[in-house]
Amino acid sequence: MSMKRKRRVSEESSMSFLDVVCCGFGAIVLLLMITKTVEPSVLEETEIQLDGIVADLQEKLFSIRGETQVLNRELNAKHEQLDAENKRIAILRGQLDNLNRQYAALNQSSNVDNTIKGELELALQSLTEEMQRLLGSNYQSKNNLVGGIPVDSEYIIFIIDTSGSMFNYGWSRMMTEMVNILDIYPNVKGIQVMNDMGDYMFDSFRGKWIPDTPARRDIILQRLRSWNPFSNSSPVEGIERAIRTYYDPDKKISLYVLGDEFTGNSIKQVVDTVDRLNRKGADGERLVRIHAVGFPVQFTRPKNQQTTGIRFAALMRELTRKNGGTFVGLNDHRN
Repeated sequence: MSMKRKRRVSEESSMSFLDVVCCGFGAIVLLLMITKTVEPSVLEETEIQLDGIVADLQEKLFSIRGETQVLNRELNAKHEQLDAENKRIAILRGQLDNLNRQYAALNQSSNVDNTIKGELELALQSLTEEMQRLLGSNYQSKNNLVGGIPVDSEYIIFIIDTSGSMFNYGWSRMMTEMVNILDIYPNVKGIQVMNDMGDYMFDSFRGKWIPDTPARRDIILQRLRSWNPFSNSSPVEGIERAIRTYYDPDKKISLYVLGDEFTGNSIKQVVDTVDRLNRKGADGERLVRIHAVGFPVQFTRPKNQQTTGIRFAALMRELTRKNGGTFVGLNDHRN
């Protein structure tokens, strides 16, 4: 009996071990079958995804290369343009230095031809404006001069001769010079326009400042084309009224006289009156700068009829000299 029990226990143990081993081998076979069944589809999907990513990246790469070529061409063109502009600036600086030397030499000479001086001043202004265009809207010369004219004022007043001689023969050129003056003051705090009698262009701004905006400037120029109030061909009344009305020690003001003749009695009396009205500030400078542009309308007449034109030039040269400004005598009243 004991021998049969031992044999039966041994057989049961052997069968259990075989069952375990068989189950293990079966599991391995099953795993292999699953792996072989799934692996091809997984690899195929992975390859398709990778091919799509590569194609997309290649397309982006080609696009970037194309944009790079375009940008390189544009950059090369900009470099060439910059080189040309730098050369132009260098040439202009040389011309400007040369003209400044000539202008300084003429100023030191007592026998100065007004025509030559006027041509030099206009050439200086033209060159400086060209440099401003090349160097950008924020460019300013170190001494705040444009064509020898100080442009440091925050308010500007125009005194315009509206007499028959100016309106009939010099008006087109006056309009051009008006635009040129406005252009050298791209942004000021206030503008005023009066004629040589002291009459306002806009009565609604009598005693006030016209706000400086592009629209206001356009309106001023449009009104100026046909503006022709009475004039006695003398800028004295306009100058005196402008200084009396707008003189302000807290404001930097420039007054521009545009005319062709002076019919008054005494140049000295006018100069003395302006001296009293336009007092000096703490720095010793007059608080209102006076500039003038002379139109040679009278010089197209016979010699014996040019007196008022000569007197205008003499008066303006003295007033601008004593009041921190510049007198520009044009050599032609036509555009």
